[in-house]
Amino acid sequence: MTWAIGDIQGCYDSFIKLLQKIEFNPTKDKLWLVGDLVNRGPKSLEVLEYLYSIKDSIYITLGNHDISLIANYYGLKKPNPTIAPIIDSPKAKELIDWLKSQPFVHIDKELGFAMAHAGISPQFTLKDAKEFSDILSAKLNGDKPKKWLKKMFAKDIDYFSQELEPIDKQRYALASFTRMRYCYSNSKLDFSQKGPLSSVNDKELLPWYECPNRKSLELKVVFGHWSTLGFTNNNKILAIDTGCLWGRELTAVNLENQRVVNLSCK
Repeated sequence: MTWAIGDIQGCYDSFIKLLQKIEFNPTKDKLWLVGDLVNRGPKSLEVLEYLYSIKDSIYITLGNHDISLIANYYGLKKPNPTIAPIIDSPKAKELIDWLKSQPFVHIDKELGFAMAHAGISPQFTLKDAKEFSDILSAKLNGDKPKKWLKKMFAKDIDYFSQELEPIDKQRYALASFTRMRYCYSNSKLDFSQKGPLSSVNDKELLPWYECPNRKSLELKVVFGHWSTLGFTNNNKILAIDTGCLWGRELTAVNLENQRVVNLSCK
């Protein structure tokens, strides 16, 4: 079986209970994890340690909180109380090096799904997404990851153009893969809105996957990141961040038969 699970964010106990509920067996099953494995929840270190122990059975795409953790490790941010145990762990380098090796996009044409934490930019084809995922991973795992991450945090790029400098193309790709929610009809992204669809005052804003100029991907996109959107499953996307951290649910979806299993996180 192949299961996709939404944002864990350090909620280790709920995560383990959900794995028990779906009878996950790492010797024969696979997990797709949409990212944001850590931060805010009480047991981020335990989440990483467990996932590392079953690393051959999982596919992960990096989320904004995972990137923030890596930035913490390099001293670019100050660790909060939920991240500090990871930074202070004797296994920190091993865990961070493993986390850094995870891609920003995972593609399985046989299953018919592509996965990215926040989704795939409406301006990207599947080929574009894979190429930029590889570029970002190469930079993150290169010889100057701290210097590169610092440049990534310098400013937001909300529209992709071939005229952009390479570093700005990378900024755009990273932001779209990890932080995207809304866009305008011309494909320009908006990073300020975080609420549900009903809360948006700017009527020109659309969910990124409803952009009229969105490039055809031919695969359904699995993503998390957007807890206020909630579970959404249609012919274009499968959104599975159901707000476990906020006391709602942690969701697993069987990608082979579309079975949905929820666990209350109250």
